[in-house]
Amino acid sequence: MDVQFYGANCVTVSVGGARLVIDDTLAAMGGKSVTKPGDVALFTHVHELTAETARLTIDQPGEYEVSDISVYGIQARGHMDEDKQQRSAVMYKLIAKDIRVLVVGHIFPKLKESELESIGAIDVMLVPVGGNGYTLDPVGAMELIKEIEPKVVVPTYYSDDKLNFPMPAQTLDQALSALGMEPKERVSKLKLKPGDFDENTQLVVIEKA
Repeated sequence: MDVQFYGANCVTVSVGGARLVIDDTLAAMGGKSVTKPGDVALFTHVHELTAETARLTIDQPGEYEVSDISVYGIQARGHMDEDKQQRSAVMYKLIAKDIRVLVVGHIFPKLKESELESIGAIDVMLVPVGGNGYTLDPVGAMELIKEIEPKVVVPTYYSDDKLNFPMPAQTLDQALSALGMEPKERVSKLKLKPGDFDENTQLVVIEKA
């Protein structure tokens, strides 16, 4: 399983010949879409964007199979949902080759017990850290890290001078300082294999592709 980061909350997860593209909102932010024909596009919130080049677009909770990847969409409260009962966000748990990845998106950091049960054990968690009212800040991200206890944490959605964010985001250095976590490594692509994970939670920075 390979994971790449393209800025904002956009990542790709590739297993064999299948590729999932998550939160490719780059074109709307002044960047360039990375979605290709044959990709499956996942969005962590319902929106007006459509991934026209993708063979399938998913932005709802449910269970899906994409080649050898099991996709579980888990409903959650969005970070900007004012009503505690609102559930405008979708987290995605991806399972392939015995590796479990969680993409949390722009969610409210306090999860229900039922949501935590649906998440279960996680090897790698991709979590926004940019804050400033639009998404999780380092405090909210750390709440989730402590609750979910993933083996690897990958920060996403931090400032990027080539993208126009709806609200200014913290820099990666600011976020890491507030998290109090030093990166174990910085990689251009995260290559995952079963058995590669340490017992203690490690932070890995994926450099923007």
